[in-house]
Amino acid sequence: MYRYETHLHTAETSACASATGAEQARRYKQEGYDGIFVTDHFFNSNTTVPRDLPWAEKVELYCKGYENAKAEGDKIGIKVFFGIEYTFDGADILVYGLDKQWLLDHPDCDRDFFRFHDDAKEAGALLIHAHPFREACYLNGRINLLPKWVDGVEVYNSGNGEESWNEHAEWYAKEFGFRKTAGSDNHHLSVPSERLAGIGCDSEINSCADYRDAFFADRVIPLYPAKRLGE
Repeated sequence: MYRYETHLHTAETSACASATGAEQARRYKQEGYDGIFVTDHFFNSNTTVPRDLPWAEKVELYCKGYENAKAEGDKIGIKVFFGIEYTFDGADILVYGLDKQWLLDHPDCDRDFFRFHDDAKEAGALLIHAHPFREACYLNGRINLLPKWVDGVEVYNSGNGEESWNEHAEWYAKEFGFRKTAGSDNHHLSVPSERLAGIGCDSEINSCADYRDAFFADRVIPLYPAKRLGE
């Protein structure tokens, strides 16, 4: 069983993170993971990227955390994939399957989620609703469910402050028949090893397209942390 982190942030791009992309790659290599997906906060959330820059400059800065992680991963032997955490009206959506060139070709895609969704799906992207029942001020105190606009649900998020938020996500996935993922939502090197989560797959993932195809073929399972919140 191959193991992957699906939800991870870097200090280069996510303003709330303290671990750099290279540090994250080294950490997960030491933890025995086969790969990581860097899903930094997009321009509509808690990013380090100044919002008043030209679009191309913003995209270059946004990709730095991923690119630094990828460069280190290539050196030490862990796969690193590009992702996005897109925030819309109280919902955080993990997006896999786009790249820097796609972002350059779609200026201002941070402003209209529904158009972004259609364009991303046309490009073959996979969209997962992250921690759908998290209560947080940065989400404007709202819980916004988008069952027609996502492909699956992150049913366990190690960064949640209440275990009930994960339990509600499990319920949501079951009630709506969603496929499930899990992730650590890791921003810091201080996260204990026993709190790391992710997904398992019976075959090696070499691209975001591989992840998407395995996900829809029901070959992806959520990997829960060894120690859950409150234990």
